[in-house]
Amino acid sequence: MSDYQRIADVIRYLDGNFADQPDLADLASRAGLSESHFHHVFTDWVGATPKEFLQCLTVSHARRLLLEGESVLSAAYESGLSGPGRLHDLCVSLEAASPGEIKAGGLGWTISAGCASTPFGMAMIAQNPRGVCWLSFPDDEESAWEEMSAQWPKAEWLRSDGDAQRIADCIFQPTASRVPIRAHVRGSDFQVKVWRALLRIPAGSLVSYGALAGAAGFPTASRAVGTAIGQNAISYLIPCHRVIRQTGVMGNYRWDPIRKRAMIAWEGCLSAHASS
Repeated sequence: MSDYQRIADVIRYLDGNFADQPDLADLASRAGLSESHFHHVFTDWVGATPKEFLQCLTVSHARRLLLEGESVLSAAYESGLSGPGRLHDLCVSLEAASPGEIKAGGLGWTISAGCASTPFGMAMIAQNPRGVCWLSFPDDEESAWEEMSAQWPKAEWLRSDGDAQRIADCIFQPTASRVPIRAHVRGSDFQVKVWRALLRIPAGSLVSYGALAGAAGFPTASRAVGTAIGQNAISYLIPCHRVIRQTGVMGNYRWDPIRKRAMIAWEGCLSAHASS
């Protein structure tokens, strides 16, 4: 069992037993580990203690991040920021596919794609000549490959787990040397505006669907914005996991709500340690 699988199992256990307030010994036992090994798993995974991680899973913590995130998002737009989004010192630039590119379906392109290990389990990642065009956390690799390749059906697809892992390392290793990463998406003008707005949300912050809708320029279209978020094909890099309900409830996530909560807690721990 991977570290992420153990952590996901702990989150599920907490969901069902929160009223009992299980202590670290209970959680370690649930994970099938000694308390010391359980502590090591968390510090190795995120550089935080189990206690710090569990605090990042609470609704009260989510509400605080929500207030902070919406303040940051509002300030960014009021000051006219238009530069790339940042994850720590990771620069992400988003390019939208042109109508001609979509019509060509990737004809003449070679797209490298493969599976990679990440802090949140196995990911499938693809990169076309314009940038990273897919990042998902599939349960079934075969069906995920079919869904991914249907985005650019006329391209030549080359399997390379090594290329995928190199991209994953750039995205997910907090201490890695950061280089700008290009994301290439195909979508409507509306969807692209929503995805660009997502890049404005700093790591370790959260915003509500309504606040994101306003920031994207569609203040009365929260439901449509939520649909566009769910159609994002580049998980984590375009951070749809940083959008939650106004109440502090995490809400759904295309690649498993448990994974969304783990991502939020992971980033919260990293941000807390970076600022301390």
